[in-house]
Amino acid sequence: MEYETVIGLEVHSQLSTASKIFCGCPTTFGAAPNENTCPVCLGLPGALPVLNREVVERAIMLGLATGSSIAPRSRFARKNYFYPDLPKGYQISQYELPICEKGKLEIVVDGTPKTIGITRIHMEEDAGKLIHGENLGQPDSSYVDLNRACVPLLEIVSEPDLRSSEEAKLYLQKLKTILEYLGVSDCNMEEGSLRCDANVSLRPVGQKEFGTRAEIKNMNSFRYLQKAIEYEVERQKAILDDGGKVIQETRLFNPDKGITASMRGKEEAHDYRYFPDPDLVPLEVDEAWVERVRATLPELPDAKRDRFVAHYGLSVYDATVLSASRDVADYFETVAGAVKNPKGAANWVMGDVLRIVNDRKIAVADCPVTPAMLAEMIGLIEDNTISGKIAKTVMEEMEANGGSPKDIVAKKGLVQITDTSAIEKAVDEIVAANPGQVEQYKGGNEKLLGWFVGQVMRATKGKANPAMLNDILKERLDRA
Repeated sequence: MEYETVIGLEVHSQLSTASKIFCGCPTTFGAAPNENTCPVCLGLPGALPVLNREVVERAIMLGLATGSSIAPRSRFARKNYFYPDLPKGYQISQYELPICEKGKLEIVVDGTPKTIGITRIHMEEDAGKLIHGENLGQPDSSYVDLNRACVPLLEIVSEPDLRSSEEAKLYLQKLKTILEYLGVSDCNMEEGSLRCDANVSLRPVGQKEFGTRAEIKNMNSFRYLQKAIEYEVERQKAILDDGGKVIQETRLFNPDKGITASMRGKEEAHDYRYFPDPDLVPLEVDEAWVERVRATLPELPDAKRDRFVAHYGLSVYDATVLSASRDVADYFETVAGAVKNPKGAANWVMGDVLRIVNDRKIAVADCPVTPAMLAEMIGLIEDNTISGKIAKTVMEEMEANGGSPKDIVAKKGLVQITDTSAIEKAVDEIVAANPGQVEQYKGGNEKLLGWFVGQVMRATKGKANPAMLNDILKERLDRA
């Protein structure tokens, strides 16, 4: 039987506020265990939560950026369950009255736009973290670190509109980009600032009713998300093909084995015994507050992409690559504003700059070739001081040792030859020394032109102006 895959994602994004959602403890990652705690986030009796206004504003920002409706009145609820890293025995979240609902996000699948609905965005506190002793040489022990308890989260719940692991990856990537553009989260997946649960089910092609879903918990990489979904689809397909029934459950992905494994039976909302938190009054957000937040929104990825196409004459593909990261987009715009040819700047950023960043696994802001350095080097190409080939040498030197492109060119004697007589002399010597290749060229083997160009470039140590060289070489060969 042919099946259709149905996927919905629940994404948890840790907010990069200075303090936690219901207390004044810092949210810094990497502190000593239980250092960033107080009676509120430790869940001590009598401690009362106080809502962080910055968390609310960041939730509104994401709601506006995804076209969601902002609730004039929302409410916090207690989600009750037991786990060792949850000291209160409940998590403060939002249930029937979330702050944002009915949003959407557009992805591009094989060149075709597709809109993915967002059911809700709500605020909640994070739980603590268990550190198992097997990682510390104590296999029979576990330790609780509550630094993460009460760190603010936004949970973004999609509609079940995704139909493949690729679509799920594209959705998560797009959401991550929006969060980074807004500056509401650092989205560091390795540190758990952005993690994802995937609800996966299958149904026969043509059937309207959804199949039984399995939830895969806490994935913190795009690759793991795809692999977990792909495995789960095959697992469920095998069960259905054998006449069995998929069990509704929560599963964990084992990246070492590439499989999902059962964790527990899947809870329903009633299992958590939600009820309004009596320590927190309902949250009221008036239109004036929403408009104040709206006025702070930056240019978002889709709008930036469209502007890059219209203003800089870039292709949609190039504009999409350059706008996929706010830092990359800012780097490109700084360079493009200082040179004559923005397309040339785009090529250098997408090529050499992103190569350096990816090879070194660093942020664009930490790239040893700064926007000012790249713009200066492109300027040297535009005024014919150096060729594109020489620029590669300059780029390598800037990457390795830094320095001004002009100083590098002067120090290494890399100024390209634009003296016609000097290029003519080099061409004449190469043509005279290779009569056999000249005859082959004149006999119709035009590919040899490239060979002659290479010989002259070698003779001039790559300094001959390429355009002048080609013109002179063609003229000399045609009359040889």
